[in-house]
Amino acid sequence: MSIFSELKQAVTRNIDRMTGSGAQYTDVRWYQDDSSEMLVMLDGNLEGNDTSAESGLGVRVLYGGAWGFAATSRTADVDSCFDRAMSNAVSASKLVKVRLDMGSKLGHTGSYTSPHQVDPIDVSLSEKVDFLRSVDESLTEDWILRRMLRVQFQRMIIHFWSSEGTYTMKKLINTFAHMTALAMDTDHQMQRRSKTLVCETGGTRGWEMLTNPALWSGHAERVKKELKEILAAPELEYGTRSVILLPGQGHLQVHETIGHPLELDRILGYELSYAGGSFVNLDSFGKLKYGSDKLNVSAYGSIVNSPGTFGFDAEGTPERDYLLIDKGVLVNCLTSRAMISEANQRAGREVFTESGGASRSTSFYRAPIDRMTNVNILPGPDGTLKDIIKTTEDGIIVDNPTSWSIGSNREHFHFGCEIAWEVKNGEITRVLRNPSYQGHTVEFYNNLSAVGDQSTWVVEQVENCGKGEPNQVMELGHGVPVIKFDNVISGERK
Repeated sequence: MSIFSELKQAVTRNIDRMTGSGAQYTDVRWYQDDSSEMLVMLDGNLEGNDTSAESGLGVRVLYGGAWGFAATSRTADVDSCFDRAMSNAVSASKLVKVRLDMGSKLGHTGSYTSPHQVDPIDVSLSEKVDFLRSVDESLTEDWILRRMLRVQFQRMIIHFWSSEGTYTMKKLINTFAHMTALAMDTDHQMQRRSKTLVCETGGTRGWEMLTNPALWSGHAERVKKELKEILAAPELEYGTRSVILLPGQGHLQVHETIGHPLELDRILGYELSYAGGSFVNLDSFGKLKYGSDKLNVSAYGSIVNSPGTFGFDAEGTPERDYLLIDKGVLVNCLTSRAMISEANQRAGREVFTESGGASRSTSFYRAPIDRMTNVNILPGPDGTLKDIIKTTEDGIIVDNPTSWSIGSNREHFHFGCEIAWEVKNGEITRVLRNPSYQGHTVEFYNNLSAVGDQSTWVVEQVENCGKGEPNQVMELGHGVPVIKFDNVISGERK
């Protein structure tokens, strides 16, 4: 009998045993394979070559309205893992104030595989190093002081069973890459310009994604050109002006001031001791004017080749497409089944009707929590970047973050960026260095005055989103067009 068949029998038997012992609900995630590889090249030298491979089982039991969780990397310990999860749930049920309920769902079966041609984990180390060296050579100049390339690959094969009869299997492939060039400016400050591997609409997640020059490696010449312009550029002066965000910066703006504030467990206070809370509350939905009428944000779970696309979440819920913000009005958030139960109980009314498929876990030994999937600003009617520039009297265009500071409840923010282009009377006039901008979240989004069309929309990747205690690092994507905001404080007061 295969390992899968033996484990399936043990899981099914123990789920029935938990139900017979009074469990309201039980689910199991088996990470058959959780492999990753990271390579770091500094100035043409391979400085890092880290690989990891894990496999194990995570069990959740809901008893008396409280969760119990346990995990094991030993398939021989399945029975005791279930027992520990039940024991933890029984103990927690004596302390819990709001008793959770997963509701009633019909079981289903499904599978999902990230689109890919070549699994990057299977590509030889020599081929990977040769490719990185070719990219490094294209980035090399005498005046560039440091060159750094970093690539990361992931492969996860995850099986899920629940007491409702659901079974899902997903094979997830992810490919990430960053290039950075650094040099000294005229004031002896280190400046940088970088490029991150982005997703191609309708593309893949495999090795072939990395080697497509249009998505990453072919940008080395532009990176060098723009870095050289930064070195001799004047600093951005403090003032209030329009700020146009390219997707390299816009995706982090969305991540920190829309994505995180709209995670339901954060709204309910579960992140307060670590990553802060949210200015959003349960009375905000359908009422809060989060932004101007041009702001439409989706939790789009089916962008084919994004790291935030995984078919089914950690509760077996299929990913779905729904609006978080509709014409500026907050209408929904990132949810899981149990958190919906708690939110509706706290509110004393039905605020949410179904899970948004946002229950996610970084590994078999971490319990799932509410996480971002693909949080996107939808393309708008305001044309290309050139069109938006033409309508701008006094502003800057900014790209790629160098620093960020976020309010504890995501109510305000400050970002530093790699580069700015000054815009005067509808034309780009010069490059500026050390740009920054700041604002209060709701005020900022209500000053959204232009949203670029589909041609400006890019799916940027995030492979290092941290949340939870113990910390969990997750992967996701943000589709963002070029976006313009008016009356923004930018630059630093001297």
